[in-house]
Amino acid sequence: MASLNVGNLGEYLREQRRTAQLSLRQLADAAGVSNPYLSQIERGLRKPSAEVLQQVAKALRISAETLYVRAGILDERERDELETRAVILADPSINERQKSVLLQIYASFRKENGFEDGPVNDSADSADSADGEGRASGADAPFSADGSAADTGSKPSKPSQ
Repeated sequence: MASLNVGNLGEYLREQRRTAQLSLRQLADAAGVSNPYLSQIERGLRKPSAEVLQQVAKALRISAETLYVRAGILDERERDELETRAVILADPSINERQKSVLLQIYASFRKENGFEDGPVNDSADSADSADGEGRASGADAPFSADGSAADTGSKPSKPSQ
């Protein structure tokens, strides 16, 4: 894990706060932290916890993962992986089964390229369950865990317009 670089984090937070046109006090109130504590973080005197960074990110409407990377809590590659997974999970145009399949494919490609992954659906609460059409995900997905196509006996349909 990278070492904490709180000076860089503080400068970045100050820049983001000013861009959002928030005073130090306004951001502290929105994030639920004290004004002096936030000031110390911005000046590089304090090392905030991941929870505090998450609260500040939410108040600034920026990615918490970006702050984790700036603070040295999260590796850049890990952030990219988390953001990719989050985008897939947040996409309203695909159903839960499709999200699960995409995450499985993504994990298999990462593994094939030498990056070990944790559980594929670690943040997908409903991706392990049946989709809106009553089909279970996972075991009957059109791709196996290694990313190769499984023989499902049916051809994928084109999306209707």
